[in-house]
Amino acid sequence: MRIPASQLREWVDLPEDVTPAHLHEALVAVGFEEEDVHGGDLTGPIVVGEILEFTPEPQANGKTINWCQVRVAKDGPEAVRGIVCGAHNFGVGDKVVVSLPGAVLPGPFPISARKTYGHVSDGMIASAKELGLGDEHSGILRLTELGLDPEVGTDAIALLGLDDFAVEINVTPDRGYAMSIRGVAREYAHSTGVAFRDPAEAVTIAPATGFSVTLKDDAPIRGQQGCTGFVARVVRGLDRSAQTPSWMVKRLALMGIRSISLPVDISNYVMMELGQPTHTYDLNKLKGGITVRRAKAGETLTTLDEQVRQLHVEDLLICDESGPIGLAGVMGGASTEIDDASTDVLIEAATFDPVTIARSARRHKLPSEASKRFARGVDPQVSRAAAQRVVDLLVELGGGTVDSLGNDDVTVTPPAAIALPADYVAKRIGVDYTTAEIEGVLSDIGATVSAAADGWTVVPPSWRPDLIDAPGLAEEVARIHGYDRIPSAIPVAPPGRGLSRSQSARRRVAQVLAAAGLTEVLAYPFVTSADNALFGSPEGKAVPEMTLANALDPLVSQLRVSVLPGLLDTAKRNVGRGLTSLALFETGMVFQPAGATGSDSIPVGNEKPSAAVLDGLYGSVPAQPWHVSAVFVGSLTVKQPGQPAVASGLADALDAVRAIATAVGAPIEIRQGSHGAFHPGRTAELVAGGNVIGYAGEILPSVAQARDLPRVVAALELDLSALIATAPDHVEADAVQVFPAATQDLSLVVDRSVAAADVLAAVVEGAGELLESATIVDDYRGTGLADNEKSLTFALRFRAPDRTLTANEASESKLAGVAVAQQKFNATIRE
Repeated sequence: MRIPASQLREWVDLPEDVTPAHLHEALVAVGFEEEDVHGGDLTGPIVVGEILEFTPEPQANGKTINWCQVRVAKDGPEAVRGIVCGAHNFGVGDKVVVSLPGAVLPGPFPISARKTYGHVSDGMIASAKELGLGDEHSGILRLTELGLDPEVGTDAIALLGLDDFAVEINVTPDRGYAMSIRGVAREYAHSTGVAFRDPAEAVTIAPATGFSVTLKDDAPIRGQQGCTGFVARVVRGLDRSAQTPSWMVKRLALMGIRSISLPVDISNYVMMELGQPTHTYDLNKLKGGITVRRAKAGETLTTLDEQVRQLHVEDLLICDESGPIGLAGVMGGASTEIDDASTDVLIEAATFDPVTIARSARRHKLPSEASKRFARGVDPQVSRAAAQRVVDLLVELGGGTVDSLGNDDVTVTPPAAIALPADYVAKRIGVDYTTAEIEGVLSDIGATVSAAADGWTVVPPSWRPDLIDAPGLAEEVARIHGYDRIPSAIPVAPPGRGLSRSQSARRRVAQVLAAAGLTEVLAYPFVTSADNALFGSPEGKAVPEMTLANALDPLVSQLRVSVLPGLLDTAKRNVGRGLTSLALFETGMVFQPAGATGSDSIPVGNEKPSAAVLDGLYGSVPAQPWHVSAVFVGSLTVKQPGQPAVASGLADALDAVRAIATAVGAPIEIRQGSHGAFHPGRTAELVAGGNVIGYAGEILPSVAQARDLPRVVAALELDLSALIATAPDHVEADAVQVFPAATQDLSLVVDRSVAAADVLAAVVEGAGELLESATIVDDYRGTGLADNEKSLTFALRFRAPDRTLTANEASESKLAGVAVAQQKFNATIRE
């Protein structure tokens, strides 16, 4: 919300030298957020000038410029300036605005005397856009168009109000009353203690009758009628040549609104002043009276932007006998639009259901200043004043005549009374406010306060629909008296609380991977169906997935079943920006629906769903286990003096898997596997608790190159929740061994189709309790072996807890392992 200082000054007393900082400080004190400052960035000398003569001069580039002699002062050596001007909408004797050397226009755009087109241009004749008075830039600003005939040399900054500025604040959705000068002025008065003059009370309302308005709603939303009030007024005989005065154009521009025409500008001005959107219709284009109703199936409406809108049965319409003429609270229809020939107008100031207007605006993608206010709630008691204010301005500025034809259909439901116990505010806020302080605040915000047996009965004002309970009233007391009065107290954490077992494990995993040199990232959980199928299923088949109802990108509208696609996309963006060596990881939830999700039985509005509906909703929530994924691209160690670059690959992904298992405290079995997104023969499946919980390996080169990544990309993904579930509740430390170990190597020849992990498991099974550890150290295929054979070498370590093993005992244990491997896989010892 933008607030021009000059307009705010009409309803509260501001300091003579008020600054944007002062206004922001005062409004921040009552709970608003400071956003920006607009205007106030124009400095003189900027004066009124008179065109004495001009000479058109065609240029080689096809453009014609005017060499002008402009009087900028009554007398003196520099009273007449030579200025080059590219506009052609002026004549001799016209009064214009001249920016002299030393002036600074918005931009900033400093003005100086400079040589151009063969002349020294001693200033600039300004357009309305250059002065910040609007968007018109096709020609210069002629003051006669604004009804002004000032003396030459008059300060144009003061004349046109160019020294005005507007402060911008952020207004939260629950404080719709502050989307107006009226509401902000009231808040400024709360903050500073100055008197507030209500602009609605400054309007003298004249009665009007005889215009037919019918409010009809056969399908209210949440039981709320779509329209609860409709005020209509008529003004006839508008001067079609009447222009919007410069002061109004300037204020509208400061508020971020473009000047269109006098009737439209007045409607917008009153909306910003009182917070009540109004709409003007060409009375001569209306067919009969007005009916406010819901749309019928199949109806359409051509709106002011010339778009044909397919209407929804929830849309609220303004209709005449010809059909829909406006989308209530959102946008008017083209059939009754005010144009240059309009002389008789009907003014509408209505009260609409906020939910209805918010849904229509979103449905038709038509956000507007009007719908923004209706969606937040408009004061139902200000509609008469708003309509009358529009009438008064049309008469004053447009030369119109008031007609007694109109309508005053206003139904105001008094806000519900709120019981506020005497000690409630102190207990809620932690400050011992006096009775006078509490009653003073509640009265200042416009509430009606009456004494009750245990405190007060408070009826909120009509413009505060957000005040519905005692906590809201307590917050108002704290807000107005200042949050700085609330004491700071650090809450004491209850004993026995902390991170859960799974939270601690996930945190350890992230810390271990980060300590290993990987960078944690967070990717969007939205992917394509193709990615879900490729990475979510080892076979690459379609998997159950959840589709977003309103996805930002229709092609990326599925919730992920795998973390890896988002991680690869992150790697792609980094590689595309020159970061060619990466080690990334992410821990996050995936979504695994088992059936239908959601429910069609949720009641509309504030009605609580039944227990059966809630049970169905909870039952349809998909499983959301935590996964951890990592990607390795480029070099693990970059090239440096005395050290060649070391490429990352499968071994790094497997090392990360082992680090994750150690951090969780659960064993992971790594064995040969296959997955549609990974390279055949360079893929490991990860097993915990007897179940496959993930995969690690090198991404299929075609998949990597489709994402503009190098051919070799190592990756892993595993179900972290499943791994944590297999971890023991506590870990027993191994006893410190005091007897030496015996080490031996073992090379076994097996068929190439046999997985090394299976051979290792067989050796461990046969070797028995004396075998302390066994790791594979070599996989040889070549000279001395058949084409279908490979030699696997294992490093074995034996130890007994009660004695020093002899070489024969270690060998017997090894040979027992060989025997099991021979039995299962026809393994033989390589000589």
